[in-house]
Formats: sequence, structure tokens, C-alpha cells
Amino acid sequence: MNKIFLIIQREYSVRVKKKSFIIMTLLGPLLFGSLMVGPALVAKYVKDDTIKKIAVIDETGKFVNLLPEKATIKFKYLSNTTLEQARKTFSSDSLYGVLYIPTVVEQPDGVRFFSEDQPNLELKNHMESSIGKEIERSKLATYNIADIDTILKTVKTEVSMRTIQWNEDGSEKESSTEMNMGIAYISGFAIYMFIFLFGAQVMRGVIEEKTSRIVEVIISSVKPFQLMMGKILGIAAVGLTQLLIWVMLTTAIVTIAKAVLVVDSSSQVQIQNTIDQASANPMAGNSAAMAPSSSKVEAIFTMLGNANLPYIIGCFFFFFIGGYLLYSSMFAAVGAAVDNETESQQFMLPVTIPLILSIFIMMSTFQDPDSSLSFWFSMIPFTSPIIMMARVPFGVPDWQLALSAAILIASFIGMTWLSSKIYRVGILMYGKKTSWKEMWKWMWYSN
Repeated sequence: MNKIFLIIQREYSVRVKKKSFIIMTLLGPLLFGSLMVGPALVAKYVKDDTIKKIAVIDETGKFVNLLPEKATIKFKYLSNTTLEQARKTFSSDSLYGVLYIPTVVEQPDGVRFFSEDQPNLELKNHMESSIGKEIERSKLATYNIADIDTILKTVKTEVSMRTIQWNEDGSEKESSTEMNMGIAYISGFAIYMFIFLFGAQVMRGVIEEKTSRIVEVIISSVKPFQLMMGKILGIAAVGLTQLLIWVMLTTAIVTIAKAVLVVDSSSQVQIQNTIDQASANPMAGNSAAMAPSSSKVEAIFTMLGNANLPYIIGCFFFFFIGGYLLYSSMFAAVGAAVDNETESQQFMLPVTIPLILSIFIMMSTFQDPDSSLSFWFSMIPFTSPIIMMARVPFGVPDWQLALSAAILIASFIGMTWLSSKIYRVGILMYGKKTSWKEMWKWMWYSN
């Protein structure tokens, strides 16, 4: 046991002193935040300002000058023009595309758009919604109802439903499906990424020691199993250190963001008064425009607090450690069986397929965390680290969590025993290309 501890100490001290570890530990939360927030900011602020000129051939004559334009979308209505004629003058008229509206416009696939380029989603949605709304308006007009537009605007109501969760002790707390889904996705994907990242470090470390023949010297002092476990646990300690620092930094960032974004209590009183005035005076509606955004920010942090983060973080660390230990033993066995990373590719696919499959199953888990598919894959040890973490934010019965944890621990012990059999033979074998058949024989060699 003392030898395993010495190997753990060496692996840990060597890796935490690397500049790459220090840089990634400090920049990790910022990089993850950028990955989550960056695409939304780019979509919001970086937009194509090119004006797209769309020619409209309206065979019904009912849409002329009725399609709403935008800053980057302009319509040019053509009369007595066929599609062939529009195509011939397409380039000379500097058109982006031609919108064709047939006589029988009610057909779902009747409206067509012709262009030399693939239209973006914003343009396509704008044209579809504009034509759809105009068709609805013309259909309603046939009922000869006075002030139909005013009536529709008055009766149109958007409902924002709050979800309240009843606890076993009789208390209540506000929950959010979207918030739980976000936490589940981040947790599951983080485990997927970390298992790959740290598991690959185990395999790479084994290959480096094997190719440099250092392992021949080390093996004279320690058993192969002790060397393998020391390397696995040492890198696990490095990963836990990095994760703990990330959790602390992320908590600090969230606390600062909460202090900056959430208005103080006095501002809340003013906002509430503004809302009350807006309710009494409809013309004051614009003055209350800022109230919902402020209350939404506070609601997000409230629901984040109701998500039982200590419990979720505890489950995350357990399933990360369990999943890492399970897969790193397999990565170590693969590293011992080959002479370089190129040869390891043939063995990596069966090892990584369960992880990749877990990501696809995780998407289905979001729709129904209690489905049979979600339950069984949260019990299978090769997929449970990701699938169970996708279920935990939505609530998992204690017996299911305990059963999944027990199966994962038992599987790690069994897989470590099998991997050590491969490791002890392969670590000292050079120049021979290993196959699955050969590795199967190694597992049953006697001492």
C-alpha cells in the first residue's frame, strides 16, 4: 500500500507542477463560460447587415405591399412576370431570390423560394410567418367580423407557467425544467469530456513509460498492479484537484454575477410600484419594460438555489470518480498492450462506444428522465456516469441511485482485476502487434 501511495504522490506532483495544468485550472471556468455564452452573444451581436432584395411573384394579387419588410429584407413586387422571365433578369436586377406565391396558396408546399444561395433560417422563417399571417387574416376577413384585427390583438394571451415541486416534508419549492435540463446537460457532458481527458492521460503515461523502458526499472521494485493503480489514482487526484478549484472559481463567479445582475431590495420595490402603475394605466406599459428582465434574472438565481446544488455536485463527483476509475483501468490496459498511440486506435473504439452512446441516450433522457430507457442505461456501469447525472437534477429515487452506485463500484473492481491481468503481461512485451484474441489469453494467464 505504501508503494501505491508513493506512485500516487509522484504522478500527482509531476502533473500539478506543469504550466499547462496551472493555466487550464485558472482559465477553465472562463473557457466553459465562453463556450456556453459565446454562441448566444455572437448570434445576438454579430449579424449580417447585407440587404437581401427579394422579388415577389404573386399570382393571387392578395399579398402586394402586405409582406412586412425588415432592415435587411426588402421585397420587390413583380407584375405580369413569369418565373422564367425573373430568372433571366435575376443577376441584372441584383436580386437575392424570388418568392413565388401560386394561385392556390393554401397548399402547404405551394409557396416556393428560388435563389442561387441557401437562405438562412431568419429569412425563411420571416417569409413563412408573414405569408401565414396574411393567409389567416384573409380567411378571417371572410367572416365579416368588424374590428377583427383589434379583437385578435386583445384576446391573444401568452401564459408563463410556474412549476412548484412538493417535497415529502410538506414544503414547496419553485423548480424549472429548463434549469434542470441545463444542469443535467452540463454535468453529463462534463463527465464525458473529463473521462476522455484524464483516461487518455493514463493511457499516454503508460505508453511513454513502456516505450522509454523506464517501466522495466520500476517493475523491479513494485508489482504491475501497484503501478497501474498508483498511476490511475494519481491522475484521479489531479483531476479532483482541478475540479475542486473549478467549482470554487465558478461559485465565486456566480456569486459576483448575482450581486451585479440582481437589483437590491429597494429597486425591487420601485419596480413593483412601476408594475402596479402600469396595471392601472395601460399607457404606462413601456415604463415597466425593465421589470420583467430584472425579475427574470432574480428568478434564475432563485431556481438555481432551489436545485439542491450540493446534492448534485456530490453526485457529480461520485459518478465522475466511478466512471473515471472504470474507464481509466481499460485505458491503462490498452496502453500496456501497444507500443505507440497509433496502435491503440484499434482498441479505442470498443472502449469509447459506450461513452458516445451515452450522449445520444442523454438527449432522450431530457424528454423523460423516468422512462425505461433512461432507467436501464443509468444502471449499466459503462453508461451510468453520464445517464444518471442527466437524471439527478430532475429527481431520482434513493434506491435507484444507490443501486447504480453499487453496480458501478462492483464493475470498477471487476474491470480493474481484468485490466491488471492484461497490464502485467503487456507492459513488458515489445515488438509484437497485439490483437483482441491475444489480450483475451493474457487475462487468464496464471501467476
